[in-house]
Formats: sequence, C-alpha cells, structure tokens
Amino acid sequence: MVPWFGRAALGRLTHWAFDAVLISAFLAGVKRSTGLTIRPDSFSDSPNMKKWIENYLWVGDVVLDQSVALMSSSGYFERKR
Repeated sequence: MVPWFGRAALGRLTHWAFDAVLISAFLAGVKRSTGLTIRPDSFSDSPNMKKWIENYLWVGDVVLDQSVALMSSSGYFERKR
C-alpha cells in the first residue's frame, strides 16, 4: 500500500512523464512538417547526454507514428491533401 504522500508523488511523476512525452511528440511533428530539429550537441559535449536527447526525440517519433496510425484507422478522421 502506497501512503498518501507517495500517491501524490507518483501522480506528479506521472504528470511530468506525460508532459515530457507530449513535448517530444510536438518536436517530432515540428521536425516532420518543417525539417527543424534539436541539435543534441548544442546542449552538452557528453556522449551520454547526446544519446539521451536522441532517445527522447525518438520517443516522440514513435508516439507521433502510433497516433497517426490510430487516427488513420479510425472513421472519425479523414486525410486531406
């Protein structure tokens, strides 16, 4: 059983994680529509940090791909070009 203060911390952590994924998906959308992307080497010279940023942006690409696939298979959305 998680104490009440543990549940609050878990809720806050979940909220931050969800926000991070939304921002990553937004950045993936910007990359797809404009070609602009974040340069990982502009934040740090550390190879670990660069890899972390690349993985973070990859999560956004995956979320965007899955969202588009889900919307494409739904009858509520139509593709207009």
